[in-house]
Amino acid sequence: MSYSQQTAWRQIQQTMPEQYRMREDFLPQEEWLDWQGHRVHLDCYRNPQAPAKVILFHGVGTNGRQMQMVLGHFLATQGYETIAIDMPTYGMTQVNPNKIVTYDGWIQLGNDYIDLEKRKDDRPIFLYGLSAGGMETYDVAAKNGKVAGIIGMTFLDQRNLLVRKTTVRNWIIDRIGTPLMPLAIKLGLGGLKMPMSLVSKMSALSNSKATMQAFMQDSSSAANWVTLAFLHSYMYHQLVCEPEMFDVCPILLTQPEEDAWTPLALSEPFLARIKQVPVQTVLLPEGGHYPVEERALSALHQQVLHFIQQQLNKEI
Repeated sequence: MSYSQQTAWRQIQQTMPEQYRMREDFLPQEEWLDWQGHRVHLDCYRNPQAPAKVILFHGVGTNGRQMQMVLGHFLATQGYETIAIDMPTYGMTQVNPNKIVTYDGWIQLGNDYIDLEKRKDDRPIFLYGLSAGGMETYDVAAKNGKVAGIIGMTFLDQRNLLVRKTTVRNWIIDRIGTPLMPLAIKLGLGGLKMPMSLVSKMSALSNSKATMQAFMQDSSSAANWVTLAFLHSYMYHQLVCEPEMFDVCPILLTQPEEDAWTPLALSEPFLARIKQVPVQTVLLPEGGHYPVEERALSALHQQVLHFIQQQLNKEI
């Protein structure tokens, strides 16, 4: 499968303002990477002349093509090289049936891919992550160390009880489901699959009813099923380094103003602990968690562009 054969992303894109949709004559090129037996899908706007590369990470309700739709395509029109990774079990990536997919594996894949790109050339690399992808940018940057800047649409530390309580679907998952996960793993139930929407507040992925309807019919993103092993690794993830020790690169939080899933208050406690690098927060007016609103997309594009250019100017 490839996105050229899939209609879901096109349906979602139709709910975005027309001027923010990807042009049919300028769609991402699709590539595949062999990694630990997975056939990892990469959605790419290659540009050898670009001054920097931006690697995009999706969350637990989206995929790589949707990252290109919301940001990567715009950056490509501005002369940057962008690569969106479909993490195992999401998007078009084909999973190795003999491997257990975990969130830690996602971080390792992000780290290894940066190393691969750095072996090609030494252009600066920026990371962008939406939703859970935001904290993934942090972990990958902390692990890799060769990143010029990270941009996150929320930074969620799952060890924070308020974060867990707010982002899961209901109190039953919070009070019963999550605490029982370690026991279920010990009993060998890690391979059990369930819809991500069953445990998370997926209904708040977008504030647009039309967008949500399209998302919830897409098994490569919001309607994806994940294993208990993956959920356990995500909910009980230990950060690569504590925020007080993070000194890799500047951070930009692009917070949707009307995010009904992960409001600003969930990211603030974590970011407040980062003291060794500049941290900036900008609000995306009228934006939902996955922003399709015109004002939100405009702000996202301009703020990210400014952030990248700012960091590149510092290197000159």
